[in-house]
Amino acid sequence: MENMLFVNSSPHIRSEVTTQRLMLDVIIALIPAAFAGIYFFGSRAALLIAVTVVSCVGFEYITRKVLKRSNTIGDLSAVVTGLILALNLPSTLPIWMAVIGSFFAIVIVKQLFGGLGYNFVNPALAARAFLLVSYGAKMTSWTPPLTMLAADVDAVSLATTEGIDAVSFATPLGALKGGGQLPKLFDMFIGNIGGSLGETSALALIIGGIYLLVRGVITWHIPVIYIGTVGLLAWIMGPEGLFTGNPLFHILAGGLMLGAIFMATDYTTSPMTKKGTIIYAIGCGVLTMLFRLYTNMPEGVSYAILLMNVSVPILDRCTKPARFGGKAHV
Repeated sequence: MENMLFVNSSPHIRSEVTTQRLMLDVIIALIPAAFAGIYFFGSRAALLIAVTVVSCVGFEYITRKVLKRSNTIGDLSAVVTGLILALNLPSTLPIWMAVIGSFFAIVIVKQLFGGLGYNFVNPALAARAFLLVSYGAKMTSWTPPLTMLAADVDAVSLATTEGIDAVSFATPLGALKGGGQLPKLFDMFIGNIGGSLGETSALALIIGGIYLLVRGVITWHIPVIYIGTVGLLAWIMGPEGLFTGNPLFHILAGGLMLGAIFMATDYTTSPMTKKGTIIYAIGCGVLTMLFRLYTNMPEGVSYAILLMNVSVPILDRCTKPARFGGKAHV
């Protein structure tokens, strides 16, 4: 009788890794990009980051209380949402708009659908898309980094006397669309360009991505396939005919690195199967380039990932492996 088998419901193998530990790793990985944003865009960037993080945590606490659910702010997922949202915003965005974006991400996209693990799209990306539709002018108002302003005495004087909003600046993708002067690839790599707080420095994002890979929080499949697809299509669909494009420009420009490493890899909104993951990453890359090249929008990462988020249930169902002893799923 002592050797009886005990039958329990799954899961039978449990990991010691907790949601809080995973989220803490993501926060640590985002710190280089956050510091880069503060370095290039100043104290206004730090203020936006603080506001979105505090707002997201606050809205999660209040919403859980109102809905009479257990408190979940300790899992740090709201902190991650707030931090990613801030890194998707321009430094000049009014504070109250950032608070509205935080409300939309936490209350509408996350908590009203059941909380962490039940949202069908990435909350931070959905909030960014909402802000773009609602306040397009403010969300696409860019300023040059402080390092560039420091090299231009007239620009510094103008910014000081009339406010930072007085100095307008085009992002690399905006310059490409409008036929303006393109920045150097090195400036795009280190972050000395215009753009959202966390998308300009590819170097900082790569450092964070390496940390997540080493920690086992993400795998290489989605970031590498997504970025590789964008690079391949950028090279093929060049401005002067086939195979005349500059893949490095499109890889370093815009929010591709931020999206591929930190948003497309979200556990809840990415596929669970290997085949689904490959299709998902390729789809993100294809849609990104279609938006960039054939629409009025210079950027396409946010909408590409959101559209592929919606397709995840179908991808999981169509690529589900056969059960042991069962027929292959078609």
